[in-house]
Amino acid sequence: MSLKVPKASNIQLFKDGYKQMSGLEDAVLRNIQAVAELSDLVRTSFGPNGRNKLVINHLGRLFVTSDAATIIREIEVVHPAAKLLVMASQAQEAEMGDATNFVLIFAGELLRKAENLLVMGLHPSEVIQGYELACAKALAELEVLSIRELPSPLAKGPLALAVTPAIASKQYGTEDLLASLVAEAALAVMPANNKTFNVDNVRVVKIMGGSLAQSRVVQGMVFGREPEGDVKKVTKGKVAVFTNPIDIAQTETKGTVLLKNAEEMLNFTRGEEKHMEKIFAEIAESGVKVLIAGTSVGELALHYLNRHGILVLKVLSKFELRRLCRVVQATPLARLGAPTPEEAGFVDICETIEIGGDRVTVLRQDIESTDGVKTRTATVVLRGATQNHLDDLERAIDDGVGALKALLKDPRLVPGAGATELALARTVETYGAGLRGLAQHAVRRFAAALEVVPRTLGENARGGSEGNEVVARLLAKHEKEGGQVWGVDVEGETDGTLNAGEANIVDSLAAKSWAIKLATEAAVAVLSVDSIIMSRPAGGPKIPQQAGHWDED
Repeated sequence: MSLKVPKASNIQLFKDGYKQMSGLEDAVLRNIQAVAELSDLVRTSFGPNGRNKLVINHLGRLFVTSDAATIIREIEVVHPAAKLLVMASQAQEAEMGDATNFVLIFAGELLRKAENLLVMGLHPSEVIQGYELACAKALAELEVLSIRELPSPLAKGPLALAVTPAIASKQYGTEDLLASLVAEAALAVMPANNKTFNVDNVRVVKIMGGSLAQSRVVQGMVFGREPEGDVKKVTKGKVAVFTNPIDIAQTETKGTVLLKNAEEMLNFTRGEEKHMEKIFAEIAESGVKVLIAGTSVGELALHYLNRHGILVLKVLSKFELRRLCRVVQATPLARLGAPTPEEAGFVDICETIEIGGDRVTVLRQDIESTDGVKTRTATVVLRGATQNHLDDLERAIDDGVGALKALLKDPRLVPGAGATELALARTVETYGAGLRGLAQHAVRRFAAALEVVPRTLGENARGGSEGNEVVARLLAKHEKEGGQVWGVDVEGETDGTLNAGEANIVDSLAAKSWAIKLATEAAVAVLSVDSIIMSRPAGGPKIPQQAGHWDED
């Protein structure tokens, strides 16, 4: 006879306020549902015909964009499983600067397909094993799908063609003009070794007014303001950068000064003036011709700087100040005084020019005399009617520069417009059919999930019902010899399909490879969770809400 030990009821494992959810229903399927919602949110913004989202963040700032990276950055996702997807997408943005939306919708589709398998009784570990096998096969197959490479030496035309699809997904209709600006700016700052190309050397300045056609690339750094003093142009001059206020030093404590006669009153301010004059005389003697101020510039200081013929420019952004220091190779100083030779920078030309009625200041290094030590910079000056439109154009330029950097690291290009994903889906499907064991079901679901890209492109371009029909037509064309270059025609001039290679719709192989890898890792991370334990949020008790107004009887 066995002894039955009674179980103690209501054992408290955690502090009050903790929540625990475990098991298939409560943890895994709930996580999949949350991720699917996030994926659906950005899915309609995918591709050239993607819809814009109007996002108002916690500070009340307005964003109108179809850029997935901006949308997920500005909406504060709190669900832990959805956060895993957000992190994967942010990793893709940091690494490649493109295909962030692909990571979100592909990971969401993988989990949606996995949900059916889990409900049918497969264990999550079998689904994970199948997804990992399929991912390895897809990445191996991707290597042989390359149709061309970025030509060397680099030229403006091929560069613009290569980044056009990345920009078209954000700014459809103006992609040719923006791609041309990106290519021109990138070539202006291209180092001898392409792989060391720094995206920070291509800046964007937005000037309200005019039209996008008036946008242009300016050699050097452009600041949307005039110099403060009378001096407007300097050539071949030393640069001093100050982060502290350029003014009479203020005392930290309040004090009282007793003045007995008029002479004392005159001498009181004269001492400060002489001290200021001495400081600016030292700065002028050290050879400084351009002074960059990170904060305010006092009127008395400006008077002495004008007298010494020093150009004064205010740069209030810390990021811009840091970038400027790198360009002119100066050290930012937190004290007012003459810089040492090591701390001073050098600029070839600092001048004021007019762009569309606005006067701006340009700092640039003379390219003819550049010996590889000076940092070159190019600025894309964007014109547009509204601030929101300019912000969206800036995001498209940033994506284009990011895509260009990825291509310089790995110049291989694969067909775009959903052609590559469909070719991979067919290969992975065939691979899954030849496998034994339960993992084969997950491999085949992975292949089905890859079809979400051409289907979404078709749905967004031609309406919801057309998506599956376009995919069916594409699958028929992919069966034929050399059919793996056929993708979705978003302009709808034909039956919804086009030859992506002939239409110059190409994607970076490296960006595609990273996106598939990160999306699979995020999906596997969500599937491997079987329990969620959440502690009570930090902070005191909330203020009780009163039913009516406190003063009403």
